[in-house]
Amino acid sequence: MSDPNKPSVLLIYTGGTIGMQQNTDTGALEAVNFNQLQKNMPELKRFNYNIQTIQFNPPIDSSDMEPSLWTKLVHIITDNYNDYDGFVILHGTDTMAYTASALSFMLQNLHKPVILTGSQLPIGMLRTDGKENLITSIEIAAAKNADGTAIVPEVCIFFENQLLRGNRTTKINAENFNAFRSYNYPALATAGIHIKYEYDRILKPNYNSPLIPHFVYGTDVAILTLFPGIQEGVISTVLHTPGLRAVVLKTYGSGNAPQKPWFIDELKSATARGIVIVNISQCPSGMVEMQRYETGLHLLDAGVISGYDSTVESVITKLMFLLGHNKNVEEIRYLMTIPVCGEFTIPV
Repeated sequence: MSDPNKPSVLLIYTGGTIGMQQNTDTGALEAVNFNQLQKNMPELKRFNYNIQTIQFNPPIDSSDMEPSLWTKLVHIITDNYNDYDGFVILHGTDTMAYTASALSFMLQNLHKPVILTGSQLPIGMLRTDGKENLITSIEIAAAKNADGTAIVPEVCIFFENQLLRGNRTTKINAENFNAFRSYNYPALATAGIHIKYEYDRILKPNYNSPLIPHFVYGTDVAILTLFPGIQEGVISTVLHTPGLRAVVLKTYGSGNAPQKPWFIDELKSATARGIVIVNISQCPSGMVEMQRYETGLHLLDAGVISGYDSTVESVITKLMFLLGHNKNVEEIRYLMTIPVCGEFTIPV
């Protein structure tokens, strides 16, 4: 029987490299049962915590992650919310930033840590980064202030000694252990000999209101990346996709785009049809400032919204979240300009 006085953490294993092993015949990495992961992690037994586990069956590769599985995670967290101090989600790295961003919107007024982590090497390998990532994630998920509240009541990603806000994070490396980066918002904590928390950077929920989980999403969205020489037909085809309701427009620099009349006309026509277009920069660091150059002013005139310093993962999942609630176009346009859980910074 579990001790109610001990910190309690629920591990949710979705799949990913951390729980894989190498097929001796083909050399390919294959998902294994979560019990195999526990066998390779005797350190878990040394925690003086109540640690329970839930496994996706079958485990999924993160390339197969989709909104219905985000909803499944929200159900798991909500159903177990009162029984645990925090949650650790083991997830493949390829779409981890999308899942972290989506959960940050779907778990409104979160009071407890939800930490996503994984590894670049399977946990059974000698040089794996998985053990340290998992052990520290569990510590963070259980960490409390003196008043009993969680130190980090946010959806975060922990990887390679850094705790990052989930909806500010992007995967930037497929080879090295430092797989993730938060370019436009500093780390919430750094793990060295001790875990150093940056308290002033961490969101504070309203403790007088409960968690509000959301289980809906819409997928009538697209990402349109500009490049020199992009053809009118390509732009037109994307913007006339049947059922399309929102577009993430990846522009140059601080939010600049071609000034060709046909391009501006296509954007104006799309916004007039009720398509929400959000402008983010192709640069990983920095902010969209559409009033800075004439090219950006043309986008404003066409009805394009600034995404400020948002990540593409954050913008696309926030749009899906808002579309799922069947909000009208003006509501969505307005809500995309307001940070609801620290997903972007409005310049002062």
